[in-house]
Amino acid sequence: MALNPVIEKVTERIARRSERLRSDYLERIDRARDAGPARSHISCGNLAHAFAAAGDDKPVLKAMQRPNIGIVSAYNDMLSAHQPFDKFPGLIKLAAQSKGCTAQFAGGVPAMCDGVTQGQPGMELSLFSRDVIAQATAVALSHNTFDAAVMFGVCDKIVPGLIIGALAFGHLPVIMVPAGPMPSGLPNSEKARIRKLHAEGKASREDLLEAESQSYHAPGTCTFYGTANSNQMLMEVMGLHLPGAAFINPNTPLRDALTLAAGERACEITAEGEHYTPIGHTVDEKALVNAMVGLAATGGSTNHAIHLVAMARAAGLIVDWDDLDELSRATPLLARLYPNGQADVNHFHAAGGLALVIRELLSAGLLHPDIRCVHGGDLNAQAQEPGLDGDQLTWRDGARESLDTQIVRPVAEPFSKEGGIRLLKGNLGRAIVKISAVAPEHRRIEAPAKVFDSQDDLLEAFANDDLSGDFVAVIRGQGPGANGMPELHKLTPTLQVLQDRGQRVALLTDGRMSGASGSVLAAIHVVPEAVAGGAIGKIADGEPITIDADRGLISTALDDDTLAGRAAFVVDTERFHFGTGRELFGHARAAAGQAEQGGSILFDTPGERR
Repeated sequence: MALNPVIEKVTERIARRSERLRSDYLERIDRARDAGPARSHISCGNLAHAFAAAGDDKPVLKAMQRPNIGIVSAYNDMLSAHQPFDKFPGLIKLAAQSKGCTAQFAGGVPAMCDGVTQGQPGMELSLFSRDVIAQATAVALSHNTFDAAVMFGVCDKIVPGLIIGALAFGHLPVIMVPAGPMPSGLPNSEKARIRKLHAEGKASREDLLEAESQSYHAPGTCTFYGTANSNQMLMEVMGLHLPGAAFINPNTPLRDALTLAAGERACEITAEGEHYTPIGHTVDEKALVNAMVGLAATGGSTNHAIHLVAMARAAGLIVDWDDLDELSRATPLLARLYPNGQADVNHFHAAGGLALVIRELLSAGLLHPDIRCVHGGDLNAQAQEPGLDGDQLTWRDGARESLDTQIVRPVAEPFSKEGGIRLLKGNLGRAIVKISAVAPEHRRIEAPAKVFDSQDDLLEAFANDDLSGDFVAVIRGQGPGANGMPELHKLTPTLQVLQDRGQRVALLTDGRMSGASGSVLAAIHVVPEAVAGGAIGKIADGEPITIDADRGLISTALDDDTLAGRAAFVVDTERFHFGTGRELFGHARAAAGQAEQGGSILFDTPGERR
């Protein structure tokens, strides 16, 4: 199938826009490849430190004739998604030894959970944790004694952080190794029902906790299709997973077999062999376009409107929201997963899952097949599913048609002709909206603003019965430079209650809404953010706001001179910059780029968008 012309055009535009940065990046990583691992030329004292505790692997490391694999892990045993990683380093070491190679645990990275910090002060560290993870990954690999790396991570900021850090060592092959989703628990519709009842005061805290405990109940990733599971989809369509690795449950023989295979494959794709596959060449403009198409086709997380920009920049590529918008409008929506439907990722996987989605998108010319995947083939191999023949890991063709068309559909019969993410523009700036869960009748609103400086202020107004009539909730001062750009998912049940009562409501914010964005219209990630002088910080209560997702518009009837004459928003530093470690991140708030530049502290981004 010939490549869709929109896919081709956007890919060429990214390559053209990024030519200088990408050329410089590739030159740097190629020099690093030519220099080789430091253990081949560092001093004997340095080298002795590197394998002093290696036990039975010491002779192989000392001989310096076989590849050495670095392991970077986000393991902790508090978070369900990362608890299964406890045994993964041992499996990777066994796999390496089976190939006559070695593997060493290079380092750990922090792994915070937005599910735990949601609505709490700790959430204001969440976005910045991505760049801390990238830096921690760089520290882990900085000993420069590795020929390849395997990385264990699943959740929101963790996979993007690992990728950004790995791309700083772009001459190394890197395989991403997930843990898989927990088994299905309480149905999503029931969980949502109890959350709304609690928001209305009709269900007790004990009722709510019991429902949440039945939803999040075992080792593995949360099963709704938020950022964590969107991450795993991205790794598949970018060729950084072994085929079909994303949604195999933890603590199963197949999960362990895939982990062992990742360790074996890492030994085979180093610069010392015939199948050299450096991550800096795998993550190119084609892989990034595949990621944006996959995001649109599956109704994935809005957080990736930020993360993909930052990941691209780490590879010397410049991606912006025009690219994401254009690709989303050209891509049919093929999946309905919670919060865009009632199914979870286990149901999705059983109905055909990513293998079917990838095959369908390839058949329609909507994905680049010719990317450099870690398994050695092209993207067509990602349309396969893993299985076991006795103890032997095998791959077979995935489902050729949907086993449940309420969950996943072919390109010829999509849920929608276009994907779920759109760009909004107007005199209020630029923003992202996710419409895949928003009914058509709720995609446009013209109503007065109700302005708040935090989501807690809105919830207090709700508790005091101060949210009558139609309105646009403006939550300002929530961008990277103000308070670290927390998710505002705590608002979802309350806004849904108001909408269910018949009020027309929407959200406008320079913060994030999360991968669990729901059925209420939400214009998020507004740039410029309030503390950068953005118009969102100058709106007053009662002033008219228009959000039109179909036309791609966010605007106010106020004229430009009126907006320009108002003072910029000033954040309440005492409220938002101290406590729960926030005082340690003042440098990050000061250095953070705007959301459309990835909200990152790691790159010089001004002027690079065009």
